[in-house]
Amino acid sequence: MEGDLLRKGVTVVGAGSWGTALASVLAENGHQVTLWVRDPKLADEVNSKHTNAKYLPEAKLAESIVATTDIQAAVSDKPIVLLAVPSHAMRQICRQLAPFLHKDVLLIHATKGFELESLKRMSEVIMEEIPPEISGKLAVLSGPSHAEEVVRRQPTTVVVASEAEESMLRAQDLLMNANFRVYTNHDLIGAEIAGALKNIIALGAGMSDGLGFGDNAKAALLTRGLAEISRLGIKLGALPLTFSGLAGVGDLIVTCTSRHSRNWRAGFMLGQGKKLDDALEQMGMVVEGVRTTHAAHALAQREQVEMPITSVLYGILFEGKEPRQGVEELMGRGKTFEMGYLNPDGSIEA
Repeated sequence: MEGDLLRKGVTVVGAGSWGTALASVLAENGHQVTLWVRDPKLADEVNSKHTNAKYLPEAKLAESIVATTDIQAAVSDKPIVLLAVPSHAMRQICRQLAPFLHKDVLLIHATKGFELESLKRMSEVIMEEIPPEISGKLAVLSGPSHAEEVVRRQPTTVVVASEAEESMLRAQDLLMNANFRVYTNHDLIGAEIAGALKNIIALGAGMSDGLGFGDNAKAALLTRGLAEISRLGIKLGALPLTFSGLAGVGDLIVTCTSRHSRNWRAGFMLGQGKKLDDALEQMGMVVEGVRTTHAAHALAQREQVEMPITSVLYGILFEGKEPRQGVEELMGRGKTFEMGYLNPDGSIEA
């Protein structure tokens, strides 16, 4: 039965750099891939030239990847649909495709962010918009994976998380190959939170480099950043160990240290003195860390979780605070115990 379903093809919804890279992985694995795109010109480019020059300019795409702007045609009766759209578009896209989903579809999402208005994780947004018989099988793909390297078939390891064992294993089988190794994890909440919040720290890492600081500052930022990511994640129901895995520290490292990272690049420009709007205009692509900083700041206040790095970055992004002033605030904080979220008996205090 599984083989018959897979022969019907797989759909990737979203033709940014990550969606296009995942379509390439699926094509490499022998699947006929439908790529849903908004822009008719991009659809024509993918189908005629087998390229996506805006998002992955050096990549040559397989001929088994066929683009369409018709969302009904893209998802109807497809056994597997993978969502790779920006967080702010997720709800609208899910509303559009929900009526056409097969009742036994495996739905996977690969978006790292929160819905700003509701502060909900992407899986929560998706489950509110799709039929209940599908929502329980949802899986999330996360981990350290720059699209530019994935599409060049450079070694990459990721994690797929789901509360449904069958969905998790099916997604692993679908995506895994010699260059793209897929691990599994039952902690869907932790995988989503870690994948979203690391973009905040990546903005800070880019800012640190833009200010001319060195490796000591970046090491401190990543380490203390992981501490506050874990604090909020655990308070929201994530498992602590997830933050020491691929979705946590793995994704944090790659996003904070690589010039492929949109969030690092945006932060770097801010550190060099550019205004946020100018940096985003120059990027020309979605920088999820900006919206995520806004959402995480609100979540931290709601849940009464201390997130000093996030708070400082919020001030820089949305309140006009100068980056160097933010660094001074962080360095001048009062004395504290490093493992402040551990109780004396070793239990975790989020």
